[in-house]
Amino acid sequence: MDKEVAIVGVAQTKYEAEKIDLPYSELVFEVVKKLHEQLGITKDDVGSIITSSNDFNDGRTIANMAIQDAIGSIGKSESRVSGDGAFAYTYGAMRILSEDYETVMVVSHCKCSEVNQYLVNNSIFDPYYQRALGLDQASAAGLMANMYTHKYGTTQEQAAKVAVKNRKNALNNPLAHLQKAVTVDEVLKSKMIASPLKELDLPPYSDGAVAMLLTNKEKAKQYTDTPVWLKGHGNCTDAYYLGHRNMTDLIGLELAAKEAYRTAGIKNPVKELDVAEVYDAFTYHELMSYEALGFCPKGEGGKIIDSGETEMSGNLPVNPSGGVLSSNPSMANGLVRVAEVALQLMGKAEKRQVKDAKIGLANGMNGICSQGNCVLIFEA
Repeated sequence: MDKEVAIVGVAQTKYEAEKIDLPYSELVFEVVKKLHEQLGITKDDVGSIITSSNDFNDGRTIANMAIQDAIGSIGKSESRVSGDGAFAYTYGAMRILSEDYETVMVVSHCKCSEVNQYLVNNSIFDPYYQRALGLDQASAAGLMANMYTHKYGTTQEQAAKVAVKNRKNALNNPLAHLQKAVTVDEVLKSKMIASPLKELDLPPYSDGAVAMLLTNKEKAKQYTDTPVWLKGHGNCTDAYYLGHRNMTDLIGLELAAKEAYRTAGIKNPVKELDVAEVYDAFTYHELMSYEALGFCPKGEGGKIIDSGETEMSGNLPVNPSGGVLSSNPSMANGLVRVAEVALQLMGKAEKRQVKDAKIGLANGMNGICSQGNCVLIFEA
């Protein structure tokens, strides 16, 4: 892709446990207003709008109907992705590539505090065979972590280092929900949730929203001197039933990454990428993502975290923002990853800035245990 779709502006809320004072419309309006003020635009400058949310989390059907005034979509082309925000970005990029629209605003929001997240997660499973077992994201993740460690011998200490790294990075991100450093020992001694996963191996539940404006190469410089361009894209959806999947390797993510690298012309991601924001649904998941994304051979995710390669001081910093383990507005997570990579490549990531970042990777995920995967490559 030769500089066809640009991100020209990004706005985020602070991610918090509860934004009880903000209904969905006002939560979304906060980031839309920030984006308009940042770029000096009005709703008339936006050709189309793509949103990302979920009816179950919002507690109503056709949840985007509740935010149409706030996003300025009255009388405009508007559509919603009922899933992760990275897929909403992809939808918005396709509208630019179609040449039917010169500008597209992508918005994603989630208020995990308003709904029992166990019930929401449980509803994802098959209603006849799996839902009645009481499965949710945490218990399914425990199954995956067990199978992964049994196959490759990854240790709990290595997984704990992911939490330590990401929580340390979050200290430099004023928008992060959790801003307290943890130690390996604290992670290992935290409350057991779904063996081998403990409380600090899992993310919090967060409220928050994110918005960005996409445009074409003709208009990009009209809005900013630091546009961020889509360079490559890949997505892949694995089997629905956990028992029909390889649970020890993220095959869907691996295939999505290969397609993204092919379209971006990337041969060696470790050498060519400057920064990555991955969907760390739990600590072991980030280690598995290293392998699926080609950052290391299979089974060596633990070795790469031991080496320090993915630290801020390493050759390929992963999750400088603190990742999902530090902020988890579940439906918005993928778009947050895109936003954070865009800020890095714009040179606007402040204290979490990776020096001389020019090419970055963002990863979004839908479903249980990385069923649906989206990998996006961006360049400054």
